Formats: sequence, structure tokens, C-alpha cells
Amino acid sequence: MSFLRETDWSVFTLLHQHRAELSAVARKTLGNQDDPHVSIHCSEIPSHTGELFVLATQAELFGRFHTVPAPSLPLCLRRSFCSEVLRAIENVVEDVITSLSRKEAPVLFLNNRSDWDNIQFEDSVGLQMASNCTTRKIRSDCPKSAPKFALFLKMLSIIYKMVQTDVYATKRDIFYTDTQYFGNQRVVDNIIDDISCMLKIPRRSLHVLSTSKGCIAGNLSYVEEDGTKVNCTCGTMTAVPSNVEGMRNLSTDAEFILIVEKDATFQRLLDDNFCSKLFPCIIITGKGVPDLNTRLLVKKLWDSCHVPIFALMDADPHGIEIMCVYKYGSASMSFEAHHLTVPAIRWLGLLPSDFDRLNIPKSALIPLTKRDQSKLASLQMRPYISYHPTWKKELDILATSKMKAEIQALTSFSSDYLSRVYLPNKLQFGGWI
Repeated sequence: MSFLRETDWSVFTLLHQHRAELSAVARKTLGNQDDPHVSIHCSEIPSHTGELFVLATQAELFGRFHTVPAPSLPLCLRRSFCSEVLRAIENVVEDVITSLSRKEAPVLFLNNRSDWDNIQFEDSVGLQMASNCTTRKIRSDCPKSAPKFALFLKMLSIIYKMVQTDVYATKRDIFYTDTQYFGNQRVVDNIIDDISCMLKIPRRSLHVLSTSKGCIAGNLSYVEEDGTKVNCTCGTMTAVPSNVEGMRNLSTDAEFILIVEKDATFQRLLDDNFCSKLFPCIIITGKGVPDLNTRLLVKKLWDSCHVPIFALMDADPHGIEIMCVYKYGSASMSFEAHHLTVPAIRWLGLLPSDFDRLNIPKSALIPLTKRDQSKLASLQMRPYISYHPTWKKELDILATSKMKAEIQALTSFSSDYLSRVYLPNKLQFGGWI
């Protein structure tokens, strides 16, 4: 099949059929509830626990955070959930105190989040952490791990105070409260994720927000948690909100959602007015590996709209892995799979099989590097590949040809080939897998 002609966008049988099937499944799953789009995802600290927290951090640090309006949940529900978070933290600290009272060295047990042996795959959810996963110890009496133990206590105290006072902060905010003590941003990021996993509480429920780098445009309007009304248009891009859970009153007539890997491609589609000139849609980019908020937004749009979601990535191992993160999640965040993954996402392009199908010039193809080949071998071993024989064939094409291509390779035909020919034909003729 060659996609060299322009498309009549009035004929979208396969796309409409795909959308209708998704809507039917959603109605059956939700049981025709009145409002299927709404999902509902403090006490003083005991004196002895408070004394331990004082050892971990100083109270004046909390005054440096910005107060962010809480997600739009009923007050009673918010207070109830905050109490659960506080109790979970108190339980950890009480275990530490109990160990000290027995003259034993306190120990924290953390799940090995990035160990693939601890990950199980379910096609309807994605990568999930196994219930009987292995753990690692953070000991307080070991010179090598004692500093990390102290960092955990300090972070728990920061989170406790934020939840207790209904204050939100980004990971960056927390890092800058004491840059010398934390060392670097990655230390803060990893400890927060480990605490979220240990407590089995989503990070945003710990009042820790992520700085968004993703963008969104197209047929969508919504109200942010502070009451700001946002109307996305294809001519302009809007930053993904830092508090996705606080978004409300989502409204769209989009026929589909397109996840774009790179910002350059996203900007090109904006310039071509793709999401409104031809067909109402929403386009989203995480600008490479997506941050948590971009993934949360894709999940929220799926839960709210149940329209087809397609992925437009480079035809290389890293682009394919990014698509898999949106669809099935990542090993390190597998403990939050139910809140982040959208298994209904379909791979629209660029497919390795498009190299020959479209007769892309050899000069537009790029040889796989050793890093690419290593990533490809890793992908071929992922548990979800066996569920997708068509994906395996595409990966085999990369392995055999030892070549890759960026989406920009399509400009070898014409500057607007992507929006004028490639995407319309793919959507009309069901060119997704």
C-alpha cells in the first residue's frame, strides 16, 4: 500500500468503527453510570513521633513551599484521605520507634521497583508490581546506608507536614529546601517514588507535584484546579497542568487523540493546523520520555472520553519504548500502573514496515547504533511483545535491516506529507497496530 495521494476526510469508516467499539466497551464496563467521567481517586502528630521528625528536618523548611489549591474533591473525602496518608506515615515512624525501644537498629524495607523479576504483565492493565516482590533494606546502623535512612525520615517529615497543612510542592521545590543535604535532584526523585511505593499511596496524594514538560493542543477545554478556564486550540499549545487530578469540566468533540513523541513533530502539526482543519482531535506530546503529569493526562482523557488514542513515534527502539510507557507503563512505576497506563493505545506510526511500503529513500534512514541494538534486544524480551505478533514483526524488521528512521524522514516526500498524506491515510485505512 502506498500513501501518496491526498485523502477525503469525509470517509473515516475504520476510525469511526474503532471509536464506536471503544465507546460500547466503556458503556458496558461503566454500567451506564450518570457521570462516568468523575473518579475519586488531619490530625496532629503524636508527641513522640514529632520528636523523631524534628531530628530529621527543621520546621522552617515548610514555609518555603508554595500553597497550591487542593484537587476538587469534596472536603470530607479529602480530609479522610489525608488522614489515611498521615496514618501510613505514622505507622512507619512508630515501627522505627519500636525498634529503638528494643535497642534494635531501625530498618526500612523497600520494594525493588526496577527489578523485572518483580514485574508481572496483564494485557488489560500493563506492567504491575508482583505482590510477592523482593525487597531491599535501608539500615540505620550501616555506614553506607545510614545517610539514606536519614534522608527517608527527612522526606517523610516533609510530606507529613505538607499533607497536614494542605500544602503542595513540586519535587524541585523540595530539592531546593536543602540542596547541599540532598545532593542532586535525582536523589529526591528516587526517595519520593520509593516512599510512594512503600506506602502504596500515589505520589500526588502525598502532596508532591511534578513539574510538567508536556504540551497539549486541539479540541479540548477544561477548568484548572484554581478555577482558570483553558481552551486549547490547534494554533496554540498549552502546557500540561501540574495538577491533572484538579482538572474538571472537560469538554471535547475530538474524534481521536494523537500522542506525539517529539516536540518538533508536535510543532509541525500545529503549524499545519492538523487537529482542526481536517478532523477534530487532540494532540499531546511529552517531549520525549513522558513525565508523570503527561501520562496522567492521557489516562484522564481516556477515562473521560473513550475515543481512540494513537501513538506517533520515531521508528527506532527508543521511540517504541516511549510508546510502551504510555501504553503499558514502566518497571520503576509499576506500583502505580492502574493510575497511569492506557492499554487501548494503538501504534499508528512511524512503523518499520513503512520503510519499504512507502519506499522511504535510503538516504533518510539511519543505521542503528550499539545503544539502539541493545535497547532493541531489551524490548524484544519485554513480556508484552508476545501479546503483539504484529509488534514483533516490526521489531524484527529493525533487527534485520539494522536501520531506523525519524518521523522527519517523511519530509523527503514533501514538507507537509505527514499531515496531508501519511496521517489521513493511516487513519482512513486503519493503518494502526
